[in-house]
Amino acid sequence: MLTISNLSIHFSNRYLFDDVTFTIGDTDRIGLIGKNGTGKSTLLKILCGDVQPENGKIIKSNDYTVGYLPQDGNLESELSVFAESKKALVEIIDLERKISKITADISERTDYQSAEYEKLLIDLHSATERFEILGGDSADAKVETILHGLGFTTSELTQKVNEFSGGWRMRIALAKVLLSNPDCILLDEPTNHLDIESIIWLENFLKNYRGAVMVVSHDRRFLDSVTNRTIEISAGNVVHFNIPYTAFMARRAELREQQLSAYRNQQKQIEATEKYIERFRYKSTLASRVQSKIKQLDKVERIEIEEEDNSAVRIKFPPAPHSGVIAVEVKNMTKYYGEKLILEDINLVIERGEKVAFVGKNGEGKTTLTRVIAHETDYEGTANLGHNISMGYFSQHQADLLNKELTVFQTIDNAAIGDMRTKVRSILGAFLFSGDSVDKKVKVLSGGERSRLAMAKLLLEPHNLLILDEPTNHLDISSKDILKDALNSYEGALIVVSHDRDFLQGLTQKTFHFGGHKVKEYLGGIDYFLEKQHIEYLNEVERKSKEEAQVKPVYDGKSAKESREEQKKIQREQNKIKKIIADIELHISNCETAIAEIEAKFTLPDIIAHPLKLKALQTEYDNEKRTLDNLMLRWEEANTELEKIV
Repeated sequence: MLTISNLSIHFSNRYLFDDVTFTIGDTDRIGLIGKNGTGKSTLLKILCGDVQPENGKIIKSNDYTVGYLPQDGNLESELSVFAESKKALVEIIDLERKISKITADISERTDYQSAEYEKLLIDLHSATERFEILGGDSADAKVETILHGLGFTTSELTQKVNEFSGGWRMRIALAKVLLSNPDCILLDEPTNHLDIESIIWLENFLKNYRGAVMVVSHDRRFLDSVTNRTIEISAGNVVHFNIPYTAFMARRAELREQQLSAYRNQQKQIEATEKYIERFRYKSTLASRVQSKIKQLDKVERIEIEEEDNSAVRIKFPPAPHSGVIAVEVKNMTKYYGEKLILEDINLVIERGEKVAFVGKNGEGKTTLTRVIAHETDYEGTANLGHNISMGYFSQHQADLLNKELTVFQTIDNAAIGDMRTKVRSILGAFLFSGDSVDKKVKVLSGGERSRLAMAKLLLEPHNLLILDEPTNHLDISSKDILKDALNSYEGALIVVSHDRDFLQGLTQKTFHFGGHKVKEYLGGIDYFLEKQHIEYLNEVERKSKEEAQVKPVYDGKSAKESREEQKKIQREQNKIKKIIADIELHISNCETAIAEIEAKFTLPDIIAHPLKLKALQTEYDNEKRTLDNLMLRWEEANTELEKIV
């Protein structure tokens, strides 16, 4: 258990936390929520020891471990993805080195009856036992499982970390946190750099994790799926209930109404007292009573309430200009980056007013296709906009096109027309700009702030086609609700690339899934897509597609008979390799059984007491381990060969 006791910390002349106390239980799944700037990230840094509070303390046992994933970490490494990730298994790696060293020492010694030799045997036994308890024999498999779950392919595991983009490096950092197996995992916006498939995998990992989890996220569905407790930071204090996010917000609304009622009653009492004091302040006959009222007023513990939630703000798009029936038409489109194939022979049509989602693993071409449609990159084939289409395009680099010399307020004020001109400050507040921040120049804004500003500006411009690439990455939950509400009432065509299932739910009516250089169309929203596949994890889609491709006839201009013969030949080759794989797996099973039996013998008194027997057993053990390594190598090669057969 981890206890936060009387925690206080100032920031910018105000309390982030004021005498806050709560505990994190051993198996708690906590969603940490609150408006931007309330101190969520700061609290995580305090819990992991990166930031020290001004007052209060964090109480935990000496062996209590915390794993922390920051929101903006930048992992640098010349190691491979696999090697860098495995570094998280600190104790297992240390034990591997220790066992290797002790084994080498034993093999060189001949003083079999000495106390030093006996100590080496005891140390070897202890280290081996601990290694087995930690699952050392399956450590490599665990590393691969987690990396695959987070979206890495087998071939990418051998690539250097520094060859990957920042988003993929964040996945490696996340993998290291999960592999370290701490008592408490702290995650700050872990889904920002994940695709839908990886998010679903992470949800299931965290739900089944043996320790505690605290997560900051603006993904409502992720919070509801993972957490069983919610802590909200508000006005320097915390409010918490043992319920997930959606249920918490319903409860919070009830409490807020009660708080507002109590606040209004208190304000009436304060106003009445102040009027009494002002009225009778100079009457000598009532001086003692006035002083009593003043003291009474000083002792009142004022009820504080938050500013009104910006979710009440409604943004309405300008009317979409009239256009033809077809908004976007892509025909026989193929895209390479250098020699790397991204998309092949893509055909799709998006009609006027349709709202569609692009989903799939990162790197499968979702953003590439949006850039093709926007004519921001070259390609083969055709990708045309329909008659009289006016396109608005949002991507991360679009934020760099803002006028850097304008202020935040000027940027939105210049774009607003009609009734929207009276709501500029409300619109800015909805996208997390308030107070003095509206007077900042664009050139001093952070990347996330520029993205929010670009999104707000886009909402005010008249377009009949919107392309939004990950529009919710820098928005909090209330801002996402405002954006979604505006998009639901938008009359034009919409293409949205997003990993946020809650945002997509009820917004889009058609889904395009990207995978294997192809795009498959589903005539329904995100929930229909998941249901249609009959899967629990979206990454099963890729496996299903491969299996279907292996059994379906290939029509490439050949006769039906030739195609059937070719398919039979492929099937025979597949069956042959599958039989080889099955034989190897049987040998692997037998070898693992033999190794387990040998390991059990190491603890027998008869073996420990006879050095020659021990040495012979060690040799037998080493031979079996080498055999197992060779079998695993052959198994990997056979599976690789099987994947190549199409």
